[in-house]
Amino acid sequence: QVQLVESGGGSVQAGDSLRVSCAVSTGGYSMGWFRQAPGKEREFVAYISLNSRRIEYRDSVKGRFTISRDNAKNMVDLQMNNLKPEDTAVYYCAAGSPGGTNSRLYQHWGQGTQVTVSS
Repeated sequence: QVQLVESGGGSVQAGDSLRVSCAVSTGGYSMGWFRQAPGKEREFVAYISLNSRRIEYRDSVKGRFTISRDNAKNMVDLQMNNLKPEDTAVYYCAAGSPGGTNSRLYQHWGQGTQVTVSS
C-alpha cells in the first residue's frame, strides 16, 4: 500500500509564498500535484517525472510555481510564489506510472492539504 502525506498548507495573503510537501512511502513513481476548489473539478497543477527530466505546469501557475523532488527522501515539493485568490483549493499529491497531466494516470493519492489565499 503506497501512502502519501501532504503538509504545508495554510492561509496566506495574495502575493505571499507557500510550500506544500508530500512524503511518499514508496519511491519509483512519477509525481503530480492537483487541486480542487469548492464546486469545481479537480485540476492538474504540476508534474515531475521520476528522474526530474520532464516537468510540466498548468498555464496559470507557470512562472509562479515550482515542483521538485528528492528521490533519496521520497519527497516532492511544490513551491508556490505570488499566490492569488484563485489558487485557493485543496492540493493533492499523486504518485503513479506513467503519471502526467491527466489524473487518471496516477494510482495513488494523498488526502490533500488546504491552501487559502485571501485578497
